[in-house]
Parts: sequence; C-alpha cells; structure tokens
Amino acid sequence: MNNKKLLPTLLSLAVAASLSTQAQAGIELYNKDGTTFSTDGLVNTFLVSSDIDDSNDALDRTQSRVKMGFLPNWIGFNFAKDNGDIKLGARSSFWVSINDSDPNRASSAGHGVTDTGIDVRQFYGTIESDWGQVLIGKDFSLFNRSNILGDELLLGYGQVNSDGLVDGGNVSFGNIGTGYLYPFPNAQITYRSPESQGFQIAVGLLDPSKSGTLSEESAPRLETEVTYKTSLAGADIKAWLGGMSQSSNNGAADIDSSGVSYGVNVKAGQFSVSASGFDAEGVGTAGLSNFVTADSADVEGYLIQTAYSFGQERLVLSYGENSGGTTPGANNLDAENTAIALFHTVNDNLKLVAEYDQSETASRETDTIALGAVLTW
Repeated sequence: MNNKKLLPTLLSLAVAASLSTQAQAGIELYNKDGTTFSTDGLVNTFLVSSDIDDSNDALDRTQSRVKMGFLPNWIGFNFAKDNGDIKLGARSSFWVSINDSDPNRASSAGHGVTDTGIDVRQFYGTIESDWGQVLIGKDFSLFNRSNILGDELLLGYGQVNSDGLVDGGNVSFGNIGTGYLYPFPNAQITYRSPESQGFQIAVGLLDPSKSGTLSEESAPRLETEVTYKTSLAGADIKAWLGGMSQSSNNGAADIDSSGVSYGVNVKAGQFSVSASGFDAEGVGTAGLSNFVTADSADVEGYLIQTAYSFGQERLVLSYGENSGGTTPGANNLDAENTAIALFHTVNDNLKLVAEYDQSETASRETDTIALGAVLTW
C-alpha cells in the first residue's frame, strides 16, 4: 500500500469504537435523586511477533513488540439524569496508548521518551424522550459504524501490513483497510428514532472533512444508518444499511464523497456468522476524516467472519479485503487479511487472546502472532 506518509497521522486517530452511544453500565459511583454517575474502562496488552516478507528482500525482517491491540486502552465516565418526560445523559472517554517503543522519538538529551498519548474520542450529551434521542458533541460517526462494532476481532489484534503499523506507537489496524473504513470520532448532531418493530433509524449532521487547507464545505456531512433486529427460528438476526454524503471544493475542483455500508449478523446457539461490506468514493486510506481525495477515487471492501463458542472458549475465523485507490483507477488500497483467534474467558472482567493474522498487499505479506490479555470494568 502506498500509504506510508499517511500512517503516522492515521495511527494517531485510528481505531475504534467498542462502545455504543448509550451510557455504559460499568461501576456505579453515584445514584441519588434520579442522577447516576458511573465509570468503565479497558486495559489490553499483547506480546506480538510479525514476520515480514517483502518483494524487496532488503525489507524482510521479524519484529517483536509488547503493545496494545486493535483497541487503545480507555477510561470512560457516564452521567444520566431522569427528569420525567426528558432524560439527559453524557459520556466522556479518554483513549490511552501504552506503547513506548519508537526510534523516531527522543529527548533533547538523546534519551528515548514514551509515546504514551491521550485521545478524547467521545465527549457528548444526549437528550432523550418518547420521540427518540438527540446526541450533541463528539462521538464515532455512523458510516461503517456497525461494520466495525460487529467485528469479532474487536478485542483482538488484527492486520499490520506496513512498516508504519508494525513499528508505530499506537494501535494495530484490526480490519481497517481489509474489510471496512474507520468511523472517525466527529463533532455531530445526531437523531436516533425509538426502536419500532425491530427498526431504528439514525441521521447525523457531522462536521465536514477538509479536502485542502482553504477548502470550502458549504454544508455538513450527512450520515445515516438503519438497523433491524429480529428473531427467526431460534436465531437472532441483526442487519444494517448506512450511507454518507459530503461535498468539498479545494479551490481547483469539486470533490463529492459518498458511500454505502451494509451487513448482517446471525447468532444461532453457539454459532455466529457475519458478513459486511461498503463501497465509497472520494475517501482515503482509512475513511474520511482529513483524507478526502480525488472525486473519482473509489474503494470497496467486505468482511466475512464466523465464530463458535464452547465452554469458556470462543473461536473466530475471519477474512476481509479492500480494493481500490486514493486516485482514479489506482489500486494502492488493495489489501486482505486472514485471521484465526481464540478468546478464553477467565471471568466477566478478563479475557485471554491468541491470534494469528496473515495480511497481504501487492508487494508484502506479513504474518503476525499475538498473545494478549484484555481486562475490562
């Protein structure tokens, strides 16, 4: 992939969202007179070994790391106030990198410094009543949202198909770039309807992405998602369809960005099967954010997964790929990832993970073994 110049910026922003817009249960710290306040969090660390086989033999190498997985570590705080007809809520979450190894960072005295950073990915309030919910503030966007939230490897590791991901000071990429785009956290005003006969609609106005330093965006970006849940013949089914549209002018040309995302998940007994995909124009390596590209640039992808639970174990098989490019007719976004992972549940707060990923681009194959632990509260 010809995205090495983008990766440092992508990594500082990337990954994802295991949280819904509803306040998490977590640990209740306060509950009085209809007002509650709680906290939740996640800590994960992986021992990782990546073997790189590049078309340029000089770039072949094996790299071992101790770092976090697809999800950064986070701590979140939730507020809720029941005012009768109207319920108010709020959430803030702070996402923390634990990774310290970065040869490009050093103090003025020549000593290495930590790469630990804090990224505020959620800071929003909600107003809710019989007519639905309005969210105001910063949260993960809607386009590709259910695609990433339904990823069976969300608590695992995922693909690292470039030097920037193998060596970077932040997260791995999960299946970003090999199955879906990243729903970047974004300032937004989003309405969610009440659930009716399994259907729920979300429509959001999001702060638009820039196509240049002095680009002009005369309207916010519009994103929407429709979800449907039902039970049929003993199986629980969830399906979704999302969309995105934005226009920008970089002073030389109009750039229209648009896309659709979709998917379905079926859970029956101990089995779970998921299939999702997307097709988008005018987007970049990981999605919109600051990576609006040429008007006719096109990228599409899909992800297929199956999982089987037995006792305290959950076995996951996964395959995903993206194809297309950041300029018209290019294929620099072609990539695929095949993975197998075993999740062992120790208790409600602790999971152990063993995962193998084989990620491929036109010029490189990277085989990764990751062993880790995920602690939540």
